[in-house]
Amino acid sequence: MAMFRAWAATQAGGPLQRMDFDPGTLHPEDVEIAVEHCGVCHSDLAMVDSEWFPASYPLVPGHEVVGTIVAVGDQAKGRSVGQRVGLGWHSHSCCHCNFCLGGDQNLCAKRQPTIIGRHGGFADRVRAHWSWSLPIPAGLDPTSAGPLMCGGGTAFLPFVINDIKPTDKVGVVGIGGLGHLAVKFAHAWGCEVTAFTSTPSKREEALLLGAHHTISSVDVKELKTIAGTLDFLLVTVGASLEWDALIGTLAPKGRLHMVGVVTEAMKIKTGGLLSWQRSISASPTPSPTTLTKMMEFSARHGIAPQVEHFPMSRMNEALDHLRSGKARYRVVLDADF
Repeated sequence: MAMFRAWAATQAGGPLQRMDFDPGTLHPEDVEIAVEHCGVCHSDLAMVDSEWFPASYPLVPGHEVVGTIVAVGDQAKGRSVGQRVGLGWHSHSCCHCNFCLGGDQNLCAKRQPTIIGRHGGFADRVRAHWSWSLPIPAGLDPTSAGPLMCGGGTAFLPFVINDIKPTDKVGVVGIGGLGHLAVKFAHAWGCEVTAFTSTPSKREEALLLGAHHTISSVDVKELKTIAGTLDFLLVTVGASLEWDALIGTLAPKGRLHMVGVVTEAMKIKTGGLLSWQRSISASPTPSPTTLTKMMEFSARHGIAPQVEHFPMSRMNEALDHLRSGKARYRVVLDADF
């Protein structure tokens, strides 16, 4: 068995180093993917830095993979050598629980993240169950499609599960890796889009991405100017914000939906929810079916992440670029082993 070549974190917050490892025997239902491109997500940073919980090292990040299948297990279905596929946050699920059978494999209790308990896509090869290795539509550029596999899916799922309508007024909080895609999706959905940002320089950028309006995400007085107007407010950032003021921008029956990971407790007064029948919800990365729909939607509407490329050998520079907040808006590593 040939060794896999990878870049791994060996301690929290430390630089990634070259590491070779033996992947073992290919599971009968798995495929092996030769990595061509891999997006860099904040979740990769969170794992490298043990931001969410103590990570296990060595850790090979990378869960926004685009590559070509080079080996197929003898029980894998619908996948073949030479097929270009994408791989996101999850690599496995049990395939027999009620959630898996109902099409919600992303909610399976035994789901396996690509970079937790296994090695991810900052490598020349990565493995996954065939059902999570999704064919890339011909209309997507493979060099920039990687961030769709996590960031894109995370931003797209709320529109599906919340039955967002083209006539809805939608707000997107945070114009970053997730938010810039959410603005593009909402615009293509037909919605009237308001972009919320704490960075004045991003207002013009948000309009270019497809927003119809922009507003401060931190100025309570400015937020009050659109009180009671939005049907749906998608929060894509992990920062602690003026939650009551943001909830106040919602119309009756409006919904604030979280996809950003806020690690601090959210202080919220229930009056603004109760009086107008507003609600708060959240969602993770989606199922394979929804990921496929998201890619088809993106191909149809010409939606692509705005990316910056680094060779994978410079991934430490790329991680620091993302940490600094300078990325516009996703980083993609190009394999150069």
